[in-house]
Amino acid sequence: MPYQLHKELKEEWQKPTKNLKKIGNLLDQLKLALTKLVFLPTGTVTASQNELLVARDTLEIGAEYSVAVKDVVAFERYMSQLKCYYYDYKNLIADSPNKYQLLGLNLLFLLSQNRVAEFHTELELLPADIIHSNKFIRTSVVLEQYFMEGCYNKIFQTKGNVPAESYNFFMDILLETVRDEIGSCLEQAYEKISLNEASKKLNLKTKEQVKGFGTKKGWTLGPDSFYHFANEALKPKEPIPSVELAEQAIIYAKELEMIV
Repeated sequence: MPYQLHKELKEEWQKPTKNLKKIGNLLDQLKLALTKLVFLPTGTVTASQNELLVARDTLEIGAEYSVAVKDVVAFERYMSQLKCYYYDYKNLIADSPNKYQLLGLNLLFLLSQNRVAEFHTELELLPADIIHSNKFIRTSVVLEQYFMEGCYNKIFQTKGNVPAESYNFFMDILLETVRDEIGSCLEQAYEKISLNEASKKLNLKTKEQVKGFGTKKGWTLGPDSFYHFANEALKPKEPIPSVELAEQAIIYAKELEMIV
């Protein structure tokens, strides 16, 4: 039964126009059927190579299906199980042709959630030559470098230039994460900023998009079409200029001499 379901799932997934509802139903049935096989073998229980291949293939389709239906929680769950096949069972079955595409996608997922520490933990599991040469892994690594260096404009430029269609989903989430970072910087760096200037900084094309972002951040748009971040009344008093301090010090010194 699992093998027949797996065949149906694979055929449906490979179609140019995918029936996502049918694929979701097949995945649910197949995951249940796989429990009758050795789904996640342990040290005391072995599985046939064929069982491992069917299970891994099912999880890979499940991970990509999760992206297609925009289910982040399901994607993380599928990847957690898939990593067992990629790392723990690597001596039992040959590498999947989809391995690095999905591991790179997982790295991008972690980056889009601003989970940088976990990003580096996952990266440490990969060989150095793969990190530098594999296009799927390299894309996520370069994006992380841009993110940490604050080169946000380069991240925006990467949009539309990803190695696989599935990467666009997490790229969109990453761009929102980047905008949140830029927004926080604007709040600290400016007392006020015009709607047009905010549009450029946030890489948003329309005023409506900027207003939507501002509403989400709790920004106040004044009648002058400026966002105001600082209350003038709360600004600290200007410090006494150094020249005035020097003159006062000289006066005090002369008065002390007169007293002596």
